[in-house]
Amino acid sequence: MARHNELGRTGEAIAADYLEKKGFEILERNWVNKRKELDLIAMHNDYLVIIEVKTRTTDGWEHPKEAITKTKINAIVDATEAYIYQTNTLNEVRFDVVTLIPKGDDWIIEHIEEAFHPGL
Repeated sequence: MARHNELGRTGEAIAADYLEKKGFEILERNWVNKRKELDLIAMHNDYLVIIEVKTRTTDGWEHPKEAITKTKINAIVDATEAYIYQTNTLNEVRFDVVTLIPKGDDWIIEHIEEAFHPGL
């Protein structure tokens, strides 16, 4: 596995643990539909929460949240619609972002609730 893929998988695992400690119930990890992936799908306070996880080795080039482009948002929304249809989910949906940057043996974690809204 390429080093950046390994970093991404590690970040997703750390993000899932972090969110579970905040009361999120992780339903899916790396859910894929037609080559579009949702990093984490969770339930929290009656919301279906779609979480995009961005892990970087540093924020010197760009902060991880800046890597979430309009194209990426559209792909996330498309995949979310497929998930809702397949699972017959009726809950209101929220889109969150979790960013992670390693710092020594620790991680800088930022959880952005309602990071974006579809179509905006």
